[in-house]
Amino acid sequence: MKTVSVTPADLGWAVRSDGIDNEMIFRSGARAEAAGRRVAQALAAAGFPVKLHVHARDGSLAGRFVCPPLSGAEPEPTPP
Repeated sequence: MKTVSVTPADLGWAVRSDGIDNEMIFRSGARAEAAGRRVAQALAAAGFPVKLHVHARDGSLAGRFVCPPLSGAEPEPTPP
């Protein structure tokens, strides 16, 4: 299962995932959450089950979502 997290960062908000190589930084929490949802949906479309964790400014967990893989989608192979 892949994980996507939206967390407060020094310069705004960060979106991190074990399904992407680099983190994304946003000034707005709303934009970061929207980007996190897009990453989670893209991973689900690629065949992976995904957990999306959205954190509040104080670091507490504000929301948790599960995106099941799309029906019939096979996970892409993970490079060695």
